Amino acid sequence: MSLNVAIVGLGNIGNTHARVYDEHPDCTIVAVCDAIEDKAREAGERYKCRAFTSVAEMVGAGLKIDAASVATAGEENGGHHYEPTVALLEAGIPVLGEKPISNKIDEAEKMVALARSKGLRYGINLNHRFTPAALRLKEWIDSGRLGPLNIVNMTMWINNPNESAPYFHMRALHPHSLDVLRYFCGDVAKVQAFFKKGEGRQIWSNVQVNLLFTSGVIGHLTGSYDAGPGYGLETLEIVGSKARAVLRDACEELEFYPRRSPEVERYTCIGGMQKFPETFKSRITRWIEQNLEGAKPEAIDASGEDGLKVQRIIEAAIKSWETDTVVTL
Repeated sequence: MSLNVAIVGLGNIGNTHARVYDEHPDCTIVAVCDAIEDKAREAGERYKCRAFTSVAEMVGAGLKIDAASVATAGEENGGHHYEPTVALLEAGIPVLGEKPISNKIDEAEKMVALARSKGLRYGINLNHRFTPAALRLKEWIDSGRLGPLNIVNMTMWINNPNESAPYFHMRALHPHSLDVLRYFCGDVAKVQAFFKKGEGRQIWSNVQVNLLFTSGVIGHLTGSYDAGPGYGLETLEIVGSKARAVLRDACEELEFYPRRSPEVERYTCIGGMQKFPETFKSRITRWIEQNLEGAKPEAIDASGEDGLKVQRIIEAAIKSWETDTVVTL
C-alpha cells in the first residue's frame, strides 16, 4: 500500500515534512500548496508533483489524497492553521498539523470536533516525545521501575528574538514541553504561572509554571526565549518513590538514579538518535505508519485532542498570571 500525501505551507517546516514523505518508500507526494505562488511552484518542481496556491483548488482537482500535513504559520506560529485544516477535514482528508494546534482555543476546539465528527485521523507535530529515549523512559514508568511518581520538572528554552505577540513564547514553544509532561504524567488539574519580560523585551519571554496533575503528581515548567545555545534545549526530570530519571535534549541522554543504590545508569543516543532535528522524521514516520495501518482516529499518537489539551493548559497559565490566581482546568 502507498500513501498519497499533500503538504500545505512550504516554509522550512513544510519542506521538512515533505522531505520525510519524499524519502519514505510507502509515500508519494501528489500535491503541494502555498499561498505564495513561487514557493508552491518551486516545491512542485522539487517533489515532482502538482502545485497549488489554495487548498480549495487542490482538493477540487480530483487528486487522490490519503493524508496531508498543514505546516502553515501565522501569529504565534498557529494563526494560519484553522482554514486549511478545516478545508482538508471537510474534504475527508486526515491531517497532521503543526504546533500549536492553534493560538485560539475556539479554533482548536472546532478542528478537533470536526475531525471527530467525520471519523478522521488528526495529529499534531508534537515531536519531542517521539524519541527512543522517551520510549525507554515511558517503559520504565509503566513497568513501575520509578515507583509511583511524585515530582516532574521540565526546562525548555531557546534563543528567539521575535516580538510578534505578548504571549508568543508561551503559545508557540510550550505546546512541546506541556505535551511531554502530559505524555509521562497525564492530565493537568491546576495551573499557576508567573511571567517576566527579558532585558529589552516587549513580550513575556520568560515563564515559570506550577502544575498539579490529576494523578496527584506535582510539576514545574521553566521556559524562556532568552536562552543561549550552550544552555541545551530541554531537560526533563521525573522523580518517583523508587528512582529518579533525567532525559536531556529529547534524545541525547537518559539517566537512571535508584533511590537506594549508588549505581547510576547512563545511556547516550538510544536507538542511534543523536540530535533533536531527527525527531521530525520519527514523528512524521509514526504518522505515516498509523495511516498505513488504518489506525482508529482515537489511537493517533499526539492527536489533535492532545494538542487541544496542551493549549488549554497554556491559556490557563496566561489566565493565572493575568488574574493572580490558581486556575482549575
